[in-house]
Amino acid sequence: MVMDALAARLGISFTLEKRWDCLLAKFSDGWLVKPQTYMNASGRAAAHVGRFFKITPAETLAVFDDVDLQLGRLRIRPGGSAGGHNGIRSMIQDLGTQDFPRLKVGIATASGRPAGDRMVGHVLGRFAESEKETVLLTVGRATDAVLESIRSGVGAAMNLFNRKEDA
Repeated sequence: MVMDALAARLGISFTLEKRWDCLLAKFSDGWLVKPQTYMNASGRAAAHVGRFFKITPAETLAVFDDVDLQLGRLRIRPGGSAGGHNGIRSMIQDLGTQDFPRLKVGIATASGRPAGDRMVGHVLGRFAESEKETVLLTVGRATDAVLESIRSGVGAAMNLFNRKEDA
């Protein structure tokens, strides 16, 4: 959702790039990449695009959902471990480093992280009607966070978007 909102805000559209298993969109400051693989192989697209266009991992901003972060919360980090996220684990493996910035978009329920068998259904399912307003606001804020990261750097975006009161 965030990548589509970014593309719309930037007035660009994605095209299928079969050789890298992704959708790709060019804008003035870089590229948007939407892997078209399973989550646990999503790092391949980022690595292929990065190598081809000579984009370093430090210049790559991963945007992903996080079931450990409350719905509506954003968390920007300059790097770190996968934290149990298979897509980030794939990026770390394929980029050869964990030193790339990331924007986590919270999707945890009001009662927290879904347990056991409910995890897959929650991550792949639809949001409840009561959550839709929060989701739309969060997608807008996440889009703003990506654009701020591009304009002013990850540190500046962290200062603006990692505040608890914004949840």
